Amino acid sequence: MKKKLLVCAFIAVCLSIVAYSTTAYFSYEDTATNVITMGNIKIELQELAIPDGGGDPIPFEDAMDVLPGMDVSKIVQVKNIGVQPSWIRVSVAKSILLADGIIGEVDLSLITYDLNTQYWIEQDGYFYYKDILNPGETTAPLFTKVTFASNMSNMYQQSKATIKINAQATQVVNNGSTVFEAVGWPKAE
Repeated sequence: MKKKLLVCAFIAVCLSIVAYSTTAYFSYEDTATNVITMGNIKIELQELAIPDGGGDPIPFEDAMDVLPGMDVSKIVQVKNIGVQPSWIRVSVAKSILLADGIIGEVDLSLITYDLNTQYWIEQDGYFYYKDILNPGETTAPLFTKVTFASNMSNMYQQSKATIKINAQATQVVNNGSTVFEAVGWPKAE
């Protein structure tokens, strides 16, 4: 009888172990953490000038005295400093603040720039760069000089002319086959 009890107990223990192993097998779980990093779009607006007398471009200086009929070197480019190819667009806003006490109708057409139409197309108030701008690349200049008309009257003496440049970028990947099909542009300021 003791032998039968021992055999039954042994069988019960074996069945318990098999049942536990089967339960453990069917309830096995594991966790995996996947990190997905989004690529970044990052650009740098570059405003350079050729110094008087020539040489390599230097950073553009804001305040300077100009006279009617004068050309001012101002090279406007955008550099892709991110890790993703980008579509680029730029807005240009001209303004003239007349000197204190001067009253008159400001004519912004007296200030012009030599737009590079080989690489840039104007549409909807922006200048769009035709080509994809890959990481590390810089656009062809939007323009290289600003011209003050020779027929600017004395009304503009001591006035302040401003050209505000705003550059924007959006991704190329899965975002249209041309800059004009691209979406996701930052909202206008």
